[in-house]
Amino acid sequence: MSAGIARRANITGWGLSAPFTAIFVVFMLVPIVASFVLSFTDFSIGNLQAWSSAPFVGFDNYTKLFGDDVFLRSLRNTAYFVVGGVPFTIVIGLLLAVALNQGIGKLRAVFRVGFYLPVVTSIVAVAVIWRYMLDPDIGIVNAALAQVGIEGPDWLGNPNTTMPSIIALGVWRNIGNAMIIFLAALQTVDPQLYEAAKVDGAKGRHLFRHITVPLLRPAILFTTVVTTIGYLQVFEEPFVMTGPSGGPDQAGFTTSLFVYQQGFRFFNLGYASAAAYTLFMFIVVLAIIQFRFLRPKT
Repeated sequence: MSAGIARRANITGWGLSAPFTAIFVVFMLVPIVASFVLSFTDFSIGNLQAWSSAPFVGFDNYTKLFGDDVFLRSLRNTAYFVVGGVPFTIVIGLLLAVALNQGIGKLRAVFRVGFYLPVVTSIVAVAVIWRYMLDPDIGIVNAALAQVGIEGPDWLGNPNTTMPSIIALGVWRNIGNAMIIFLAALQTVDPQLYEAAKVDGAKGRHLFRHITVPLLRPAILFTTVVTTIGYLQVFEEPFVMTGPSGGPDQAGFTTSLFVYQQGFRFFNLGYASAAAYTLFMFIVVLAIIQFRFLRPKT
């Protein structure tokens, strides 16, 4: 390829990518850099007209966070959501994928759509419906429990059941995404591997443990990391189901709600930015740990 043709190809490529690049820079890159700078300042609503007037506080916002009981509570609640939600999402998604890959026949497409539908449904609409389902007086969940003689609790009004209720919604909504990824990975597995193992006397659980799971390690790693990142940023579910305060005793108050509260209710934008970047660092560290322990063995 001559230099002139290569130059025209580069110009064409940059021209075609220019709209996306401009949108990314203006609406993504600039806010990311600006929020990082703000995290080292005491920026508040009074500094909007003169950004340079915001006092520089260095790492004070970050050190203040770890002495803030509300922030620490939000971290614990977020960790609770991740630890309680991610394993269920991965395990149930994997089992559903295996079931769909092995049977159901002509109804396979129907089940795929049914399990995946919550993923593409508006989370706000879903959370509102779940809030009414879990209502202690008119909710269908307690009504069903009453039919078998069980008095259902106030799911979102009791600190002990608030986060499990939010976890149930998160798992129900996200297992479809995990299922689709695992199902795609399962369809790349050579069926002859299972046939050879069966000839050697391997049973169902042995096939799953020694063939399916090892071959799905890349998919398991990807799904676990992506699901964990999403769960660490959980916001809409607790916001809609418990309100911005996180419900009773702040049992549903997550770190994303803390960022929202500091930034858009109290207008402590520098402090909110520091909280957001602290959460980002937790995400990075946890992703590195997951890559260390879940990556395929060579």
